[in-house]
Amino acid sequence: MKTLLFAWLALLPMSMAAVWLGHHAPDVLPVTVILLLGLGKAWIIVLRFMELNRGPRLWQSLLLGWPLVVTGLILALHTTH
Repeated sequence: MKTLLFAWLALLPMSMAAVWLGHHAPDVLPVTVILLLGLGKAWIIVLRFMELNRGPRLWQSLLLGWPLVVTGLILALHTTH
């Protein structure tokens, strides 16, 4: 139970930081930080809330790899425009 509480308490400032950064100019650095915060939040949710830290490696790879791929695509598209 303590692990979930600490995970939830870690998600709160990460979410607030992403919202705060979202109100700034859409430069590459704030967008990159927001995307990295999203990756961190995905990692916490998958491994702690979904308890896949003890789950099969395939599910861990799929559920942690997908946000990484999407983040890479978004960042690549954002830097080209």
